[in-house]
Amino acid sequence: MADATEIFLGLGGDERQSLNLKRANRHGLIAGATGTGKTVTLQGLAESFSANGVPVFVADVKGDLAGISMAGSPSFKHADKLEERAKELGMDDYAYSDNPAIFWDLYGKQGHPIRTTITEMGPLLLARLMDLNDTQEGVLNIVFRFADEEGLLLLNLDDLQSMLAYTAENAKELSAKYGNVSKASVGAIQRQLLQLDSQGAGQFFGEPALEIDDFINCDDQGRGYINVLAADQLMRSPKLYATFLLWLLAELFETLPEVGDPEKPKLVFFFDEAHLLFEDAPKALEDKIEQVVRLIRSKGVGVYFVTQNPIDIPEDVAGQLGNRVQHALRAFTPRDKKAIKAAADTFRINPDLDVEEAITELRVGEALVSTLLEDGAPSIVQRTLIKPPRSRLGPVTAKERAIMQSISPYDGKYDEEIDRESAEEILAQKVIDATETAKEVEEKGEDEVRKRPRKSKSIWEKAFSRGAKVAMGSAAGIAASTMLGKKSRANPMRSGVTSAVGSIATDLAGPVAGRFVRNLIGGLMR
Repeated sequence: MADATEIFLGLGGDERQSLNLKRANRHGLIAGATGTGKTVTLQGLAESFSANGVPVFVADVKGDLAGISMAGSPSFKHADKLEERAKELGMDDYAYSDNPAIFWDLYGKQGHPIRTTITEMGPLLLARLMDLNDTQEGVLNIVFRFADEEGLLLLNLDDLQSMLAYTAENAKELSAKYGNVSKASVGAIQRQLLQLDSQGAGQFFGEPALEIDDFINCDDQGRGYINVLAADQLMRSPKLYATFLLWLLAELFETLPEVGDPEKPKLVFFFDEAHLLFEDAPKALEDKIEQVVRLIRSKGVGVYFVTQNPIDIPEDVAGQLGNRVQHALRAFTPRDKKAIKAAADTFRINPDLDVEEAITELRVGEALVSTLLEDGAPSIVQRTLIKPPRSRLGPVTAKERAIMQSISPYDGKYDEEIDRESAEEILAQKVIDATETAKEVEEKGEDEVRKRPRKSKSIWEKAFSRGAKVAMGSAAGIAASTMLGKKSRANPMRSGVTSAVGSIATDLAGPVAGRFVRNLIGGLMR
């Protein structure tokens, strides 16, 4: 592992241009037109962070960033240019090398599947993902509130569909308690859910849910793992891509402890095609994004937005981006000219450089660079030759990807989906029980039916059997975490009992009793 306080970026104005690791959590921007070298800059930064023991998350939008896991080669068709650039920059120690990488994929085809539950995603992000209007979002909030009070677990899309069907059937009763619930709004949400499922989003929702700490680890040499998300297929659903990355940021913000300004970041997060995050986003969501970006630096997380046009980033967010690498922009349209001027205005003035003119003249592999100094002030912008990466520029083969998967520290942890009892099964069983009971009453009479035992287990039998099942289901994950020397955020027995409490509450007389039981068992388990 490198022992350094800064990351070398390149030479500009005959001076080394570097990124101070102490200021790397103050976020950054990599911008430039297509083909100007943004991806190569990103790759060089990511491998340098890794070498300094900083884990990295990056989305592989074009399918070529996976090459970061493999060493470069003198036989590469542009190897002579890379080596010439390294010599020009005085990189005497330049040598090809690989990086520790873990492959992830929402669809589970090119890496470990990433899942979260419907509950963890929450109604706000789901509403955005489904393009719901204000009225429909209000109904979705009611569905979540009712499920929570009744202790019904919302794990996957089937659970949410079952809850929506139940909501439509009981719209009158729910409206009296929570406000207007129209069947038309429920139907619109159901249609959007079907569309979401057809785009493959259903594979993202379920268990085992991602443990966010698994993104923040180093290998046995002290190098930070580079988490590469296969996003070439995901980009066909751009709203899912943007919503997923926003959810991931929110999870990091909620999970990680406050660390202030550490010697180096705990994680660096590269957000490629960043404009997708802000496209058609309502002002309330933009404000939330700005808040998360502003506050997450105190958790030791640096967020680097990668985009073609710097004006794609709202001003309130752009103001948080202290480290900037601006590749060439082309002045073909009035919007392009506006972007060039906006980019130039964000840099600390260099009296020897016409920034607006330079932005249009930059060659491939050149950029305007300004980073935060030790005292937090931005450095004077310099026209900089960017260093070449040491890893492969290009994709990996299917065989190479399979080998990387087999040696992953999370091999087998997330690959098999777990389907435990949740809202869908509980609501379906209620319908079955009600139908059978109605038939019995018709045949034997109500008094006779009341004498027989309950069809469902008692709440306490259900609690302990369900809790044990969940704990046993978690055993493999806990064992894997133990072998890796990592503590899980979840206690299997606590998770088991807590998940069972939801269904207990369903069998009791209403949400008040449900909350009482959750609090009671929560107290017993402390």
